[in-house]
Parts: sequence; C-alpha cells; structure tokens
Amino acid sequence: MKDNDQIMTNSDLTIDTVRHRYPYCIVWTPIPLLTWLVPVIGHMGICMSNGVIRDFAGPYYVSQDDMAFGNPTKYWQLSSKLLTGGHCWDDSVKQASDEYMNRMHSLCCDNCHSHVSMALNLMQYNGKCDYNMFNTFFRFTYHCKYVSFCAFLKTWLPFVVWILVLIVLVIYFQ
Repeated sequence: MKDNDQIMTNSDLTIDTVRHRYPYCIVWTPIPLLTWLVPVIGHMGICMSNGVIRDFAGPYYVSQDDMAFGNPTKYWQLSSKLLTGGHCWDDSVKQASDEYMNRMHSLCCDNCHSHVSMALNLMQYNGKCDYNMFNTFFRFTYHCKYVSFCAFLKTWLPFVVWILVLIVLVIYFQ
C-alpha cells in the first residue's frame, strides 16, 4: 500500500471541524434560548461514515449536512468496530432517517435524540439495542468533546451571562 493510500484510509476517520465532517459521530449544537437556560439541553444529530450530518430537524424532516440550529459544538466519535447488528453504520443511519421523515417531531417524546437512538439500535452498537433518548443523552454528555474553545463558549457563555444578570438583579433589589 502506498503512503497516499494509508493517508486516505486514516483521513476517513479524521474529524474536520472546518468542513464540519464528523465520521462515525454523534454531534450536538445548542438551541437558542433553551440551551441558554439549561446548557445541557440541545440538538443532536448522527453522522454518516463520511462525516455528513443527519438530524431530525422538525416534523417530517431530517436534514442532511445542515443542522437545524447551526454547526456542532460537541461530538462523540464512536467506533465502527462495535457494530454487532446486521446493518452497517450508514445503512442504519439512513434507515433511521427514512423512518423519521415520516414522523411528527415532539420536543419531549419523539425528537432528535430518539432519531439518533434508533440508528444506534438498528446497528446494535456495542451489542445493545436498548438506546433511547435518555440514555443516549447521558452517554453523549459523558463521552463528548467540544469542537473548540469557541464552541465551549457558545454553549456556556449565554448561561453564565444570564446567571450573572440574575445575581446582579437579586443583589440590587434586596
């Protein structure tokens, strides 16, 4: 194998934050207002093996490469070696996306986290088929990395400003 071939193979798994390519990743971005009040709540998507993002963005709509609330600020790269189901990664993401293109979006019950969970269940990631919006949220929150320091600020700065304003108001009106 030539050096160029090896570079191409390794680059298939490389996170490219400039081009917003996150192969084998779950990605997350803040939802304005909602994330500003509760910074752990946000919008989730799952990426194809080539890094293209798919996210359940609204009723009967799964976007491709255009997340509903902006570019990812956090990601969790999973391993394609932990697929145990009969489906491959891309087939599972596509099948979950096709299913969610026929579903109504519900903020509390059937949402972007549910879409990601369905894809993980279809591929039986890590030998499991019990993913749901809650355990997917907790696993992601535990394992994720910020895309950059600016992404960290985009997630947390509005919350910090809101808390500081609240503290100042409480002190002022005492």
